[in-house]
Amino acid sequence: PGQILTYLDGEVKVEESELKPRVGFLYPILTRNISVFINATRERDSGQYMCTVNVVDDVTSTGKNIGVINLTVLVPPATPTCQLHGNPTVGANVTLSCSSRKGKPSPVYQWQRTAPTLQVFFPPAQDQVRGTLKLTNLSLEMSGLYVCVVENRAGSAECSIILEV
Repeated sequence: PGQILTYLDGEVKVEESELKPRVGFLYPILTRNISVFINATRERDSGQYMCTVNVVDDVTSTGKNIGVINLTVLVPPATPTCQLHGNPTVGANVTLSCSSRKGKPSPVYQWQRTAPTLQVFFPPAQDQVRGTLKLTNLSLEMSGLYVCVVENRAGSAECSIILEV
């Protein structure tokens, strides 16, 4: 909270904050458009931003001319980690897990086997929120390369694991 930019009497004042070197007015002030830019956005720049316009010497306008906008900085998923849980022997059950440390909004996980043939998985075998894939009653034909793609509106990333039954 606090002021980022103040324009008064032809002078622009930038408050001391981590935004100071990354923020400024988009247009010359005299255009009456006081849009601001934020360069090199970070997740912690997310929050509520308020624009207040006070007319000098007009007491009735103070605190009334306010515009509010919520900024959500999206974060692409980090490269996930793929792991095998269980003993991959014929007839056994195993779980493949996929986990990404960050992503905003929360990412969705999708497993597929790419080699030797393409195979796509659906619930309940696959949990798109937790990133797990349960393989039951393993057979030799289930061996192959399994790829996990993690995705949100900001981007995607993937990892893979070789299953040898």
